[in-house]
Amino acid sequence: MNKSIFLNNGRIIDPSQKIDFEGSLLISNGKIQSLIPKNAVPKPLPNDCLMIDCEGMVICPGFIDIHTHLREPGFEHKETILTGAQAAAKGGFTTICSMPNTNPCPDNAPVVRDIIRIGDRTKIRILPIASITTNRAGNSIVEMSDLAQAGVIGFSDDGDALKRPDLLREALSYSTITELPIITHCEDPELVTGKGINEGWVSSRLGLPSSPSIAEEMMVARDIEMARITGGKLHLAHISTEGSVRLIRDAKKRKINITAEATPHHILLSEDWIMGWGDNEKKDLTGPNIFSQVTKNTYDTNSKVSPPLRSKQDNKAVLKAINDGTIDAIATDHAPHSYFDKATTWEDASVGISGLETAIGLLTTASKNQLITLETIISSLTTGPVKILGPKWKELESLKEDTVADITIININKKWLVDSNTFLSKGKNTPLNGMELEGKIAYTIRNGEIVYEDK
Repeated sequence: MNKSIFLNNGRIIDPSQKIDFEGSLLISNGKIQSLIPKNAVPKPLPNDCLMIDCEGMVICPGFIDIHTHLREPGFEHKETILTGAQAAAKGGFTTICSMPNTNPCPDNAPVVRDIIRIGDRTKIRILPIASITTNRAGNSIVEMSDLAQAGVIGFSDDGDALKRPDLLREALSYSTITELPIITHCEDPELVTGKGINEGWVSSRLGLPSSPSIAEEMMVARDIEMARITGGKLHLAHISTEGSVRLIRDAKKRKINITAEATPHHILLSEDWIMGWGDNEKKDLTGPNIFSQVTKNTYDTNSKVSPPLRSKQDNKAVLKAINDGTIDAIATDHAPHSYFDKATTWEDASVGISGLETAIGLLTTASKNQLITLETIISSLTTGPVKILGPKWKELESLKEDTVADITIININKKWLVDSNTFLSKGKNTPLNGMELEGKIAYTIRNGEIVYEDK
């Protein structure tokens, strides 16, 4: 039986209930027992109750990451399910969804059950995503009904775009039966000359092959129309361009069954980061200085992601889409790599950022600079992901009484320097290393148990 916990004198924000007030929260037997406004007289507390002073902190539902790479099985030198779960807890996430770029691929029920079994040994909730096609090869659809029964929460070929429209149509048609999302990586490979860098002034200056915005937008348009035709459940991963935002906004006006996500780095970091600008060198660039690069290394491979960091105009469009609800969720796209995966030439470097442990710091720093509200951040990490996951997971978005006590507590004013050497993830690959952020996870509580405490 879990010990009772009393979270005293914090700011309680729950977008699902539209509540935002100063008060306290009592947890007992793994459940939320009561929410107590600041001036209310609380009932007597249990004798064994752990008291946590939350003054100056925000208490909210536990964060959900719809897009996480855990690498296991097959690439345990980059990450394991255990180390990924530890990093997630440190980042305030109580639930994460694992992507299928593993070896063996989760294209069959036994592999999925193994991931669930290992995930159940961790202190957070691990929800597996299966591939759309066998071995993510893009040739034949997996047995979706079997995989749904095995416990997956969606289907994706992850970083590989589904090139064959007939297979996408088939997968979306099946999604009307399973009621699980088809999650697509939108990037037409025929238009990409090089992964990880936007076609723009930086790629031209550095002479690197690139990925143009139109490569994403062509696939977004195709996938949306296929969702319209089939009535299937489509989720668009890591949206990064202004044109994609326009297409999604129009599709939602037409009541097409789609959702979308964006990452903190595609919201707040631009292609300029690849140049490794120092603070003094960035005076001629637009944008808030809080997001200026802190190293002076050109060809910063830690800024190589897929889709690539785009222009500032794209950043602003994606941020606006998060703020107005066009994009439903913020997802980290946590992509841990070994040192040697990044310590190489730009062309040979792996794509991805280790993002679980810096996501909330980056976002709350943005909120301090009035780029995004705290309520929007929390909603995008709770109610937004639940909308994608479906009604089965509804209680995870809420602090309602008698629901599971999955809770994140943010020390909203704490300033800290990003030091990748302190990451719990095996992946130390981040362009944010050395940057000062404001806002840090103080506690993560899953099922009424403290699974992370900032000490």
